[in-house]
Amino acid sequence: QVQLVESGGGLGQAGVSLRLSCAASGRTIRSYAMGWFRQAPVKEREVVATLRRSGGTTYYGDSVKGRFTTSRDNAQNTVYLQMNSLKPEDPAIYYCAADPLDNYYSYRTITSYDYWGQGTQVTVSS
Repeated sequence: QVQLVESGGGLGQAGVSLRLSCAASGRTIRSYAMGWFRQAPVKEREVVATLRRSGGTTYYGDSVKGRFTTSRDNAQNTVYLQMNSLKPEDPAIYYCAADPLDNYYSYRTITSYDYWGQGTQVTVSS
């Protein structure tokens, strides 16, 4: 199975950018749809951005559309989340995850993701 490790979180000011990385090991990410999710205190985990194995099909949560972009580098076995125009509502723990099904419905659905990283904290100062 695949192991995932997120990095790149930290403190950003509102309006600036951060880039998160998710490094995979144990298995190639070519086998999975990949996703980014976040969970803020006392809130449910939500979809941020997901992309299918091909990398050509993406899905974004409404709150990040137009600001965040996800991409994958299969050769480096790494997935990225570029976060632009950070807002005060963006702070959360951000998780990377892998979906082995990679179909039209699964890649957009949290419960389809079987493998998760430990998360990285993103904080935004106003």
